[in-house]
Amino acid sequence: MSALGAVKRAVCTVVKGKDEVVDLALTAVLAGGHVLLEDVPGVGKTTLAHSLASALGGTFSRIQFTSDLLPGDITGTNVLDPVNGGMAFRPGPLFANVVLADEINRTTPKTQSALFEAMEEGQVTVDGVCRPLPTPFLVVATQNPYDHHGTYALPESQLDRFLLRLSMGYPDRESEREVLRQVGRFELSAAIEPGQVLALRDQADRVDVAEPIEDYLLDLVRRTRADSRLVRGVSTRGAKALYRAARALALLEGRTYVVPEDVRRLAGPVLAHRVLARQRDGERVAIDDLLGEVPHP
Repeated sequence: MSALGAVKRAVCTVVKGKDEVVDLALTAVLAGGHVLLEDVPGVGKTTLAHSLASALGGTFSRIQFTSDLLPGDITGTNVLDPVNGGMAFRPGPLFANVVLADEINRTTPKTQSALFEAMEEGQVTVDGVCRPLPTPFLVVATQNPYDHHGTYALPESQLDRFLLRLSMGYPDRESEREVLRQVGRFELSAAIEPGQVLALRDQADRVDVAEPIEDYLLDLVRRTRADSRLVRGVSTRGAKALYRAARALALLEGRTYVVPEDVRRLAGPVLAHRVLARQRDGERVAIDDLLGEVPHP
């Protein structure tokens, strides 16, 4: 798709040396899902979210999550209108196309719940009134996996709301050299309009998934439920997330059908945070091993 290619090229002019991460982030956009970035500070997580918003022609906001952040600080509140004498709604930072939820695990569960309503329902509830959020709506949340001081761990049920969990990683030497030479803030022009994203999502929903590919996906999911290394396997919602993401990735690659490599490429980012390993941080290893054990078409 020329439109998708333009978006990817635009983002990659800013996010250097991270083509795979950009591909997967765009997959989340096409699948209507959200992204959790787990990595150390300073590797480009904010830049990725901001450049995505710019390339998609959408609005961007950033929320720094802290222990004293209240739900109304992100959803918005009703305030007194001195002109009319009544109450008027003042939208919070969630009212944007791309929202960077920075260090999501540093805020209280109550505020996290307000965010997850927005992610799941595409709306916020303030004083009993539901207010729809802009479309498309994408949350890119970040957390530092190594710093647990003063944090509130995300429960498994909340982790399951993220379509993909990714890690930026450090850039290669030449990409880092380009970053060093950049001067000033980046200015990125829109490659498409927000309305086109919704049309592209409709196209992703029409991507063909042959029955042998469905069998392969189901075999992989069912194997996670029987694997002795895992306490908990992938739920049906997780299987559906992988199915939806595979269609979106196929469209991003310019195909009208899913191939086994789409499923294999997405298995780790989509499934690893939806299972629970018996050994600490063994989820991704278990998924990678299962990819070698489950026959594919």
